Formats: sequence, C-alpha cells, structure tokens
Amino acid sequence: MLNIADTLHRWCREARPFALATVVDVTGSAPLPIGTSVAVDEDGNAIGSISGGCVEGAVYELCRQVLQDQGPAQRAWFGYSDDDAFAVGLTCGGELDVLVQRVDPATQPHLGAAFAEAVEGRPAAIAQVVDGSLAGATLSVLGDSWIADRALGDGPTGRAVGDRATAQLRSGRTGLVSLGGDADTCPEQLTVLVHVAATRPRMLIFGAIDFAAALAQAGRFLGYHVTVCDARSVFATEARFPHADEVVVDWPHRYLAQTAVDARTAVCVLTHDAKFDIPLLHLALDLPVGYVGAMGSRRTHHERLRRLREVGVTEGQLARLRSPIGLDLGARTPEETAISITAEIIAHANQSTGLPLARVTGPIHRVSSEMPLKA
Repeated sequence: MLNIADTLHRWCREARPFALATVVDVTGSAPLPIGTSVAVDEDGNAIGSISGGCVEGAVYELCRQVLQDQGPAQRAWFGYSDDDAFAVGLTCGGELDVLVQRVDPATQPHLGAAFAEAVEGRPAAIAQVVDGSLAGATLSVLGDSWIADRALGDGPTGRAVGDRATAQLRSGRTGLVSLGGDADTCPEQLTVLVHVAATRPRMLIFGAIDFAAALAQAGRFLGYHVTVCDARSVFATEARFPHADEVVVDWPHRYLAQTAVDARTAVCVLTHDAKFDIPLLHLALDLPVGYVGAMGSRRTHHERLRRLREVGVTEGQLARLRSPIGLDLGARTPEETAISITAEIIAHANQSTGLPLARVTGPIHRVSSEMPLKA
C-alpha cells in the first residue's frame, strides 16, 4: 500500500473511506511484488496498479462491492487460464492472491499518521493481517511505538503483531510474517503483511570524476541517497554533481569510517588511485555493506588485489569486491558506464545472474516473501 501512500494520506486527511486491494501472495511470474495496492474511494476514483493492467477491472469492481457492502475483508485469486482467451487473468502466467478491505480513516486514524511519515520520507511500518478472523486488521509503527486498530487491540495479539512489525521496520524490509499459536503471547495463528517505509538506501561514490556525475544521476533515479566524496576540493563541488544529495570533501577512507552504512549501501570506488583506493577498500570490505565495486583496468585490478593482500585483506573479503566494476555491456561513455554499474548493483541485490533473459529459464519476475523497499 505504500506505493500509493501520497494519495492515501490525502484521503485519510479528508476522512474519505476507501477500499484497498493488496497483493498478499504471488506464485510464478507476476509483474508487481507483494505489498502493492490499488485503492478506490466512494466516488469511484482509483489509484495504483497490482498487475500492470491484466486484472485491474475485476479488482476495481471488487473494491466497489466491498465499499458498498461495508462487510469484512475478502480474498480473491487471479491466475492464468488458456481455456478462455477473454477470461480475467494474468497474461504473464503468474498467480496473485489479493486482499480487499474497506478502510475508514475515522476509525483507523493511525493509518493516516503512518502514511504521513512515509510521504515525508521518515521510517514507518503498517502491519496488515491477511488471513483468519482478523483479516484486514491493521497496526502502525511510528518511531518506537505502535498503534493498533480496535480489532487487534493492545492485548497479547496486538503486542505480538506490534513487536514483529517493529522488528521488520528495523530491518528495512517489507514482508510476510507468520506468528501466533502460543496461548501466552498470541493465541491465534496469523499471517501478517508488514509494509515498511524505510529510509532511502545509500550510494557512496568515491572519486569526483565525470563517471561519478553520471553514476550519481543514475543512482538518484533508482531511489538512492547519493553521496560523492573526494579529497580534492577543486573537483568535489555541488556544481559538478547536481544530482548528488551531498558532496563531501574528505579523504575517502576517513569519511567512510565515520558515516552510517547498512546492508543496502552500495560503495562505488571510481578513483583508481592506490593512495585513495587501498585504505578505502581495506575498510569497505570489512563493513556490512551490500555492494563494493572498484573501477579500473584488469591490470589495475590485479595490482589492487596484490596491495590489498599486503595490508591484510583476506581472500573471503576480496571475494566481495566487484572489480572491474559493472556488467559487460560494452560501455564506453560515462552514461553507459553508469548503467553498467547500476545494472550490476541491481543484479547483486536480487541475487540474479545479470545474463540476458533469453539465456535463462524460469520466471522473469522472481517471487519473495520479503523485498527491499525504497521510500
């Protein structure tokens, strides 16, 4: 539902009831991930997409029905059928499980507060029960506290969902979680979809060169918070990097040692100068970051490996290094190189091959009960 948080925030502000259809499970190939939503208000206005167009009409009608009936949440399944070319279904061959529920901002005010946090770029989470007698019940995590609607309450079940949603927010990942079955903590077994609005992942670009300017633009487009860092003040200027969120003048390894990183952080070393690269990579390969890549020729790469071994970098750490940086796209210009690098970052984050789709088998869209979300 956070894919349409800005509109839902406005509807909550206006106390406008709406129906919310959310993808709660996916089988096979499907165009959009778990947690994606469509919403329809009482005037028939619709926002969002859950299938790229295949089943939107049927979902719209379900939303209208739920709004009119004001009944409990409903589950609907959409699959692929080649028996009837005009049947409602997914042409990509996947299957979607969708939860459709009525939301009344007047009785669930915590949702408006959570949408507001997400729109402002602050961390927040919304837990949505997707099965059982509590299907459609919601809870929001705001800061270090959580607020549940009346259906969940603040008893054992509400506390169990709140604790799990809070942990999910700390991890920065949207995902399905199972809990319950314990009489002391949560008597009913529940499946809960926790929607997480995390802070933007970071892309740290070291080396204020023309390739860095193109990479900063590509990284910003992908939703990263982009930092360009270089020890040379004459090159590290905001005018040269208008797409970076910040430009830092400092020795790269010193800046990296004092800045915040996490498992979603991408470190891109474009300096290909040993006096910068070696201390920087020595540190980067010892940090819990998601990606470390370094630019340079194959000769530079082999010399870099030799120097890193000399300063004590282990073979296990060296195995994390993506060097020469980027995928083999035949890139030559800074812009093409930026696409090569970001393509490798995407493939690495999704544990994919980076090969042409025509050369791999299996679903095009991989299914996961957890997925990283950028807010």
